[in-house]
Amino acid sequence: MTRRGLILFAALGIAWGVPYLFIKVAVTELDPAMVVLARSALAAILLLPLAFFRREVWPVVRRWKPMLAYTIVEIVLPWYFLSSAEQRLPSSTAGLLLATVPLAGVAIAFAMGRPAQLSRMNWAGIALGMLGVAALVGFDIGGSDLIAVAEMAVVVVGYALGPAILARWMSDLPGVGVVAVSLAGTAIVYVPFMLLTDGWPSVWPSEAAIVSIVVLAVVCSALAFLLMLALVTEIGPVKATTITYVNPAVAIVAGVLVLGERVTVWTVVGFVLVLLGSYLVTRRRRETIAPAELEEASVEQVR
Repeated sequence: MTRRGLILFAALGIAWGVPYLFIKVAVTELDPAMVVLARSALAAILLLPLAFFRREVWPVVRRWKPMLAYTIVEIVLPWYFLSSAEQRLPSSTAGLLLATVPLAGVAIAFAMGRPAQLSRMNWAGIALGMLGVAALVGFDIGGSDLIAVAEMAVVVVGYALGPAILARWMSDLPGVGVVAVSLAGTAIVYVPFMLLTDGWPSVWPSEAAIVSIVVLAVVCSALAFLLMLALVTEIGPVKATTITYVNPAVAIVAGVLVLGERVTVWTVVGFVLVLLGSYLVTRRRRETIAPAELEEASVEQVR
């Protein structure tokens, strides 16, 4: 890997590893829906001009039906449930649970009639991943907040279903346009939702909450997507997808150093099992990723 590639890899690992920390800070003062609205609106404001300049908005809007489905399952629902879950779960646990998305992706493939041909190693990965989740939920969380765990399950399924929709019905659409339009659509959806639920903050948020929203929108969404495009161009789509194994580690370190979250033995056990399981499940698919999937892999990671 080149020096530029290493810098991009490290920057992206941080950008996609710290959202859980900043979501945790934001939801201490703001309603989860407000967090989603503010984050998506600001990120859309940043990316839409670029998408318009590249003439990528209209082709995406014309494919509005799958685009609407993608936006709902990839951003509208997951971002809300993730923010809601983090009102009760440690940010590091949330980040680690999301490392199970590749495991859910296998189930989504079966459900959509595109079952993957799994090797024994892939099945071993599924088993290890499930053991890792069991260790986290049963021992690390202690089963104390099953509602939050259920919310994280919705997030995992959404993050696995979104790329599947993208691959089947929108693989030919430009990545910047897809992300910009989906973020704008999310903000539009949440405006009436906020008006109906009275989720607007009653007092002006603290500086920490405002900074968290700005970082989530600018760094973890808009900038991260551009970094991913640059990284895939620099080192290729296969190597770039390994960034998914860095994000949970960053989430754990950030939670411990900034928020003082505890790391138990079961956190470590779950971390190792989940990441090893995800690696084994996706191993063969990583080896067959085509260059044409460059922007699809990029869009898939904008979280």
